[in-house]
Amino acid sequence: MAAKKRPLTALSLLLFPAWVTAMAVLPTPDTGNVLAAFAPVGTSAWRYVGIPNAPADQPATQFDVLGIDGLPTLRLETKASYGTWVHDLPALTANALTWRWRLDSPLSGGTQAPDLMQKAGDDAALKVCVMFNHDLQRVPFWERTTLRLARSVTGEDLPAATVCYVWDQTYPAGHTGRNPYSARVRFIVLRGPNSPLQTWQTEQRDVGADFKRLFADEHPTNEPPPPLKAVVVGADGDNTKSDSLGWVQAVRLTP
Repeated sequence: MAAKKRPLTALSLLLFPAWVTAMAVLPTPDTGNVLAAFAPVGTSAWRYVGIPNAPADQPATQFDVLGIDGLPTLRLETKASYGTWVHDLPALTANALTWRWRLDSPLSGGTQAPDLMQKAGDDAALKVCVMFNHDLQRVPFWERTTLRLARSVTGEDLPAATVCYVWDQTYPAGHTGRNPYSARVRFIVLRGPNSPLQTWQTEQRDVGADFKRLFADEHPTNEPPPPLKAVVVGADGDNTKSDSLGWVQAVRLTP
């Protein structure tokens, strides 16, 4: 999709409001480090984000909230579409991110095989990402210049580093890489083609350790990771023109 290939899009496609479907509310937790699950915009930090300046016929990933096992659960369905939910954070320092997810239908029916390492195949049926307040001075000059321009044009404090955890059907679990549109986004495949479908899987990640591993070329190993800026949940099939269906619930941060 041409809109996804514009210079600013690679840095900002996770951060622009679009539309929101009906949502459920999780009771307010006792600790501020637990993310309120999928509450309505205006009463929670969750917000829908699509591709900036997308054409009118650009499909948006469908997000719906259903109650499963007594928990508000996000249903993500792609139809050659793109979309994310973003939960902004107040410069939070956290060690562990946990969540449950389930992939019912991997990306299929498209015109291009999914491949996270290639622009034409850069789609994910399920992804959970964390954005970091990374020191801009540690970003390579040309990327730093592009990011500053994007921040100026959009008026958004766009992140200098994002780590995405992906349920992928091409690469095995443990595979890491850089987003083909921008090195500001790097990923780890947690569930690969051998992972069972229609089965809930529980994840727990040390997000700081993952940041230091994926951004080791920009961040000294003897320094703590930067604070978080946001947590993102998403699914897309716009590049490959594919369809998929997955679920995410119980997204949680702990010190």
